[in-house]
Amino acid sequence: MKKVIAITGATKGIGRAIAEKFAQNGYHVAVCARNKEDLKQMAIYWTEHYPESEIFTFRADVNSKVQLQAFANHLLARFPVVDVVVNNAGVYFPGEVLTADEGTLEKMMEVNLYSAYNFTRMLMPSLKKQPAAHIFNMCSIASILAYPNGGAYSISKFALLGFSKCLREELKDSTIKVTAILPGATWSDSWAGADLPVERLVQAADIADTVYAASQLGKSAVVEEIIIRPQQGDL
Repeated sequence: MKKVIAITGATKGIGRAIAEKFAQNGYHVAVCARNKEDLKQMAIYWTEHYPESEIFTFRADVNSKVQLQAFANHLLARFPVVDVVVNNAGVYFPGEVLTADEGTLEKMMEVNLYSAYNFTRMLMPSLKKQPAAHIFNMCSIASILAYPNGGAYSISKFALLGFSKCLREELKDSTIKVTAILPGATWSDSWAGADLPVERLVQAADIADTVYAASQLGKSAVVEEIIIRPQQGDL
């Protein structure tokens, strides 16, 4: 039986690269995103390029617990057992802690932290059925380093790393692994038009390769945290 990976926010960037990496290695893939057209195009691409890997797409805004629960319900109806979960959905709004628009922190906490917290809890009964399930939380260099004009974002990513550490501690005596990924600046659509060479940033495919490699370790070992930075340093 083929294994299954579920990824939030996976039609572009890091999430998309992870989906494709696991598909190339025989996994069925379940993804959610906000944009219906992006999901449609991803499904078409999948049929052409990964015919042996089934893709399940679902339109959901992860900051809505109701929509996230709907994704989880439909996913589990199609794939009762999930092997790998990647809490990848995230959002960034610039601003300083004391001067950012009212509600900025709340919006980023909903997407960057609460979605991972809620989705993990929703899928935990399925994950516990597996002899070797794995949860990846897409944190950030901002999870360990505060930087100018990124106050609320850093707070939310610090919190996500804290969630990962707590989850790892609670699941130590189970067979479920937990890994926090802390990427530096990574090339994606959000960098389109930037006056930077592509090679100055981390490539999404490199993060996908790293996530897949971490998922393939033996049962007695887990990579707890992975920091991936541009070779020439942070931007």
